This record gives sequence, structure tokens and C-alpha cells, in this order.
Amino acid sequence: MSLEEFRAHLGALAPDVPCDSEILTAPRSPLAEPAVVGGLRIGNRWAAQPMEGWDGLPDGNPGELTLRRWKHFGQSGAKLIWGGEAVAVNFAGRANPNQLVVSKDTLKGLEELRRALLQAHAERFGTLEGLVEGLQLTHSGRFSRPHEKDRPEPKVAFRHPMLDRRVGVESDRQVLTDGEVDGIVGDFITGARLARELGFRFVDIKHCHGYLLHELLAAHSRPGRFGGSFVNRTRALREITAGVRREAPGLEIGVRVSIFDLVPFRPDPSLSRGNVLGPGIPEDFSLALPYRYGFGVSSENPTMPDLTEGRNFLRLLRELGIRLVNLSAGSPYYNPHIQRPALYPPCDGYLPPEDPLLGVARQLRAVRDLKKEFSDLFIVGSALSYLQDYLPHAAQALVRDGWMDSAGIGRMLLAYWDLPADTLEKGKLERKRVCRTFSDCTTAPRKGLVSGCYPLDKSYALLPEARKLKELKRNS
Repeated sequence: MSLEEFRAHLGALAPDVPCDSEILTAPRSPLAEPAVVGGLRIGNRWAAQPMEGWDGLPDGNPGELTLRRWKHFGQSGAKLIWGGEAVAVNFAGRANPNQLVVSKDTLKGLEELRRALLQAHAERFGTLEGLVEGLQLTHSGRFSRPHEKDRPEPKVAFRHPMLDRRVGVESDRQVLTDGEVDGIVGDFITGARLARELGFRFVDIKHCHGYLLHELLAAHSRPGRFGGSFVNRTRALREITAGVRREAPGLEIGVRVSIFDLVPFRPDPSLSRGNVLGPGIPEDFSLALPYRYGFGVSSENPTMPDLTEGRNFLRLLRELGIRLVNLSAGSPYYNPHIQRPALYPPCDGYLPPEDPLLGVARQLRAVRDLKKEFSDLFIVGSALSYLQDYLPHAAQALVRDGWMDSAGIGRMLLAYWDLPADTLEKGKLERKRVCRTFSDCTTAPRKGLVSGCYPLDKSYALLPEARKLKELKRNS
């Protein structure tokens, strides 16, 4: 598809979404503009999103593939490294047995990651000026699998009528007590203190994609101090923020949040044939109305987003003095078409129920509307990878027109890690390296393998896991 054809297609589906006719190089590009956020000077408007690789060691330290990925972050040309990847604040909160953990026993490994990122950036660009690196702190909650890749060990904020059966929640014993949540709050604070000791410039207190703090935002049905009212559902964030300010003074705080959600989706069984998935359809929610199991979703029609509470959340961030905000949506586990629009589904997903460009536009419009209202917040936008060859054309227009302050890219960086540098230096892309949203980077970890771009990254294509992935996809 040519640029003219793409712009025509985009104009037919989402005529309000801007897209430039050329990629501008620095210093003319809006993406080359620096920004000052609190005590941080960010050298340009590209952000590297956190990308988890399922390739750490069982003890929570990074492995060789982890180190390689962080070097690529440093070489990317993005000046805002948003968290690197999800790092669990305790072992029980890992999404898989190879997820990184921040603890006194992993400090050397995390220090090596940060040092590799900084060294790679300095070697590639000759300076560290304007580079801002953070560490994303998380607890996987409902989606915890700390011991075996195929054994869920969910720690949930509340019982969910649709998601419980997907992850093996069978009783209220799997619902975290207020005391247990208090302990996890303490783990976030400790993790932030350790991140500061390692030299990270900020921590992301992760509130997205169905993990614990995101689920707490949706805990309308939960009794006690962490459920029910908006004040209670945001108590964990407020206590973590106070603790970080107390124990890690000077460390900036960011929040990546799924600002809206929809009801869980599943493949349409009437259109699924054997190994061929049908398009996504909403789970039957007729017996769950008013819908009290999501954040940023209509309680009367949970197939529609509702930004009311998202606005309240951003007001809270403003009150807490948190200005670094990264907006995402939904969850890769139960409605990936709104979280990471793609043409090809992962093995446990479904065919897109809409043109993926509509999913991109849905997120972009939410970011635009909230940025207009919260102009003092530095807002990173997401869901751009599906734009593929024309991602830079749209990104520079979105930043220039005030839809977002920074263009965040994630899975695109797995195959084409230096795309930001190419745009700012050359004004053109290497098309053979552009992510085509094949979803192998998601299917692989769903099958217990390391995550990476098997189709386009030659190093992954040569791994034994590549052959295994092909066999699993063929037989699934």
C-alpha cells in the first residue's frame, strides 16, 4: 500500500487522525523537540515502551536476550525509555517464571541492564544528553504464573464472572486480603527505592493491561479499604506515591494506565473452524449488568468505553504531582484488539472484529481528548505499531497537532529497534524491518517460549525456539 493509498484508507475510516505526507528529519521534525518534565529533560518525543521478553533467569535476574533487548533500547534513538520492561516487585507477582524481579538479590543484574542501555546509547549517539530511563514496577495479580509457565497462580482483587474461569479462580481464598495488598504496596515502595539506588531516573507504577493495580481500579465490588469508592480503589497508588516520595526522594514517578476498557472478548464459536479462530465477540454480559468489573467502561453497555473515571484518575495524578503519564487500553489477555491492534491474532486470541485501524483510532482519540483537558501532563500515546510503514508520518503529526506529547512504540522495536533514529536522521525507513503485526511476539510466550520478533529478527529466527514455535502453530 502506497502512502497515498494509506492516507485515503485512514481518511475513510478515521478522517480526524492526522498523517503527514513525508517523514521530517531533525531538527525540523516535531519528534525531535526536547521536553522538560519536572526534573527531567527528555531529548526528543520518541518513547520506547516496556517490552517483556520471558527471557530472564529463574532467580529474577536478566538473561542474555534481556541484555540484548536493552542494548537495542539504547540504540533506538528514543530519548524516553519508559520502564524497559515489566519488573515484578515480588516473586509471587511474576507473570511467568522468567520475569525480572527487583530485589536486593537482583541489583547487580538490573544494574548491568541499565549500564548496557546507557553504553549502547552513548556509543551510537556520542552523548547521554536528554536520555531518560525508567524502570516499570508491576505485580501480575490475576495473571501471575511465578513457578510454571502453564500453571496459573492468580492473586485477584475481586471475583470476576468472566475472567475467573480463564485463570482458574475457584474461590474467595484467591482474593487478596487488605493486609496482603498492604504488603504489595510496601514491595512497590521497596522496588522504587532500589531503582533509585541503581540510578534510574523514574519508576512507572504500572496500572494497565489487567495486572493488579489496574484491576484494583476496577474493584467496585470489593469490600474494605481497597474497593468500592474511587478513593478506595486508588488507595494503593496514593500510598505507593507517598512511600516513594519518603524513601526515594528525587525519584520521578510515572504511571502507565489502561485509561479505558471493554468487556472480555472471545472467538466467535459459530465462525471458528478447527484451528482457525473466528472474529472476536463480547462475552455474554447479560447477567452481569450493571457492569461493575472494569475501569473506564460503560456500566450499562460494557462494549463501550467511558472516560469519566479516567478523567478522575488523571486529576488524581495531577494532585499527586505525577506528570509522566503513558496511556494504553484494555488487556492483551482478554481484549487485545483494543490494546494492541493487529491483523494476525496470537494463538489464544481471535481474528480482529474490526479494521485494526479503528482500534488505533479509538486509543488516539482518547489520548487527544485527555491531552486537551490535561495540558500540564506529559502524555505518551500507544497503539501505533499497526500503522507500520506510516507510523512516523502519523506520529509526527500527532505530536505536532497536540494529540500527545510523545509517541510510544513497543513491539515495533523488537524487529526495528532503531526506527526512531532512522526517522530523525534519514527521514526514511528500512521497510523489510517494519513490524507486520504477525503476533509471534505474543504467541511465543503464550506457548512458554521467549518473546521476540521471529519473522524479522534473524537472531530469533535462528533460535531452536523458532522451529518449536512453527511446529506449535502448525499443530495448534
